[in-house]
Amino acid sequence: MGKRAPKKSSQKGSRKRSVSSAGRSQQGLPALSSLADLPRFSELTPSERQRSTFGEAAAQAARALGCSVDEMALGCVVRLDRGFPAVVTADALFRAEFSAHLTKGGDSRVAVGDWVLARVPAGHDMGLILQILPRESDIARWRGGSRGERQTLAANVSVVLVVQQLGAAPISCERIARSAVIARDCGARVAVVLTKADRAPSAVLAEDVAAVRDVLGEECGLVMTSSADGVEAERAEKDAGALGVAWGPAAVRSLAPAGTVAIVLGESGAGKSTLLNALLGHDVLKTGAVRGSDDAGRHTTVARRMVSVPGGGVIVDEPGLRSLPIVGHERGLAAVFPEVADAARGCRFCDCTHTHEPGCQVRELLSEGRISQRRYDAYVALAAEMRESARTLDPDIVL
Repeated sequence: MGKRAPKKSSQKGSRKRSVSSAGRSQQGLPALSSLADLPRFSELTPSERQRSTFGEAAAQAARALGCSVDEMALGCVVRLDRGFPAVVTADALFRAEFSAHLTKGGDSRVAVGDWVLARVPAGHDMGLILQILPRESDIARWRGGSRGERQTLAANVSVVLVVQQLGAAPISCERIARSAVIARDCGARVAVVLTKADRAPSAVLAEDVAAVRDVLGEECGLVMTSSADGVEAERAEKDAGALGVAWGPAAVRSLAPAGTVAIVLGESGAGKSTLLNALLGHDVLKTGAVRGSDDAGRHTTVARRMVSVPGGGVIVDEPGLRSLPIVGHERGLAAVFPEVADAARGCRFCDCTHTHEPGCQVRELLSEGRISQRRYDAYVALAAEMRESARTLDPDIVL
């Protein structure tokens, strides 16, 4: 990464006021020079469509602004602190603000992973984002009720790592299934990382692995980990081997190899930060305890950021998500449950809930043993939630 250019002592008019104002609003943010593990520009690869769009947009912007095209840079947003982006380009790492055009147009909602057209005037240590380039994928969830909105968690991600902590009781695959639906709908593939495996007895581990494979299929990537030492961790590793499940940080790296961008999704307390520290080889991300009463975690990640994993790709660290509503993800549901979605098209009634109606082809799949009870239950629950959200959604909302 290049060094930030020194700031000129004299600046003109609106640009000087803009940078000064941005500097005041960004007070308290961590200095970029103090941040470790951010990816280099060479580790990130824009698509051909993004490169082409950048070239055309850069030339147009230079003409409109009356400046040199050399001031235009292709950059990637690698970190967001309270909404303030940090951008890496081939030559520099800098904080950026948004152009008035983006702000007034309501199109300034940048996400980690976004490729952008940025203007970096000579002698300035801040950039100006002029355009957010088209996204190849958009990992998003619904935020709010009937008049809510889609919130992009990360852009241009190719892999979603769903993190689920294990314990003394068997897990519910409901959260895993909905994460997979969102990921597939947004254009990413899915893998599951089961953390804290040492806490689960052997019989529970076997049941948990069977449940994940049952709901998501044998082809879904699956890894088990534990940050603990001692007899229970050794026992869990042996159990993983007997179950045919890959083990440890090296196996997680194989899910997101060099050249890929992944995002880690999971509830607070699932062990995401502990997992990323293990992948990085040192403690750079804060970890927190879970409540003994309900095993729920506390937020330890507050910024959205990319980290470069040695021997692997780039991973987006996302704050723990307490909820993942399923709104408008019908394509994702069909992608995760293709045989069930195909059967549903043959039901006698177009509004079949697949629970009691005559002529239901989904229930026939279940009765004939062509899908498991777990897989059926997961599909029916998510489909019901989508129908209810579609019914209650404000008619002015466009998904």
